[in-house]
Amino acid sequence: MSRRISEVRMESTVGQTVVLRGWIHRLRKQKEKAFIILRDDRGDIIQAVSPSNLTENLTIESSVEITGRLERDDRAIEGGYEVKVNKIVVFNIAASDYPIGEYQSDEILLDYRHLALRTRKLINVGKIRGSLLKYSRGWFDRKDWIEVTPPLLVKGAVEGGATLFEVKYFDNRAYLSQSSQLYLESMIYSLGPVWTISPSFRAERSRTVRHLAEFSHLEAEIPWIGLSELMSIQEDLINHIITMIKTFNKKELNFLSTDALSKLEEISTPFQKISYEEAIDTLRSMECKIKDQNGSERIIEWGDDLNTESERELTKDKTSPIFVTGYPMKIKPFYVKQDPSNESIGLAVDLLAPYGFGEISGGGIREDDWSKLRARIEQSNLKIDDYLWYLDLRKYGSVPHGGFGLGIERFLRWILNFDDIKDVTLFPRTMSRILP
Repeated sequence: MSRRISEVRMESTVGQTVVLRGWIHRLRKQKEKAFIILRDDRGDIIQAVSPSNLTENLTIESSVEITGRLERDDRAIEGGYEVKVNKIVVFNIAASDYPIGEYQSDEILLDYRHLALRTRKLINVGKIRGSLLKYSRGWFDRKDWIEVTPPLLVKGAVEGGATLFEVKYFDNRAYLSQSSQLYLESMIYSLGPVWTISPSFRAERSRTVRHLAEFSHLEAEIPWIGLSELMSIQEDLINHIITMIKTFNKKELNFLSTDALSKLEEISTPFQKISYEEAIDTLRSMECKIKDQNGSERIIEWGDDLNTESERELTKDKTSPIFVTGYPMKIKPFYVKQDPSNESIGLAVDLLAPYGFGEISGGGIREDDWSKLRARIEQSNLKIDDYLWYLDLRKYGSVPHGGFGLGIERFLRWILNFDDIKDVTLFPRTMSRILP
């Protein structure tokens, strides 16, 4: 019976006959024998030595079952275990023109992403992605939050109409969801604290290393909450995920980055909290510049949204994330609640990752007053009819409530210390890429 490589690569199995199934990751043929690096379905590899006559037709990525004796050899890769092969069963001989070599350009790896997923880098990225989702779910389960699945086809915008993907919906028009927030809000009245991990879509014409047209979105909403408690929830969730990854994913972290683990060890709680006003003052002291609508550069000032460059400047010397609170209402979406002590300020908060990785999470307290919310919808030039159901939530038993959205890929990019967000996405969707 075949086993996984991780199940046999141990001292107690040395000298035993093992059966392993997988793919030829690397192959070097000599006159009398051939050296095989076998990769199984979890991405683990082991060295195998076979008589050359058993490998005559084999090629890279051929799928096989090998049988042989496990031996100790300190020269062998991945722990010093090697299989002395006496039998090979072939499932499929891969074509000899396999396009992914040991060294390839980024564009080739994107063009052949369906095959590049077999590279050890993306295998380890996939494992940490899976772990991140598992640890997130574990945190919410322990806190007794209910997981829900909101719709992805919607009629209205959440983050601004300019970034909506339009789709034909029978004889009507619909859009791909930018966020599940509005639907999560409707569920807190019957299910209490709720959360989801769903795809979100943003038609942003951006080619930066931190933007995707489709991304994985962890979103949560909770009734009867204030801004301070909402920040504590995010801090606890993120600290839990980081702690679990440091503990149980060291192997993958060390393979992917030489310093990712050491940087994660530097994180401390509580996370620093600064106001938007403090952030602007700091950036102005650095003479941080932004571009206005005409493309002209000027020093950032109060009322400007924080862009990629300004977020980088604020966090490039930090070792832990920081919260920025109290943004001007004019730069925040229609659903943000006004600060009762200063109505020009919104009860909103962004979480910025350290080392210049920028925003990974955004949230705040939602407007629970029917008349104020309706006025904001109208001021945002949105169609009231598309939001009547959302306004109903304020007519029938509204309560103070809030939530946040965490971008999984942005979070993972910071954890792995990667330059480009496409490298943490198994099938990235950007302005110029919809295949494979």
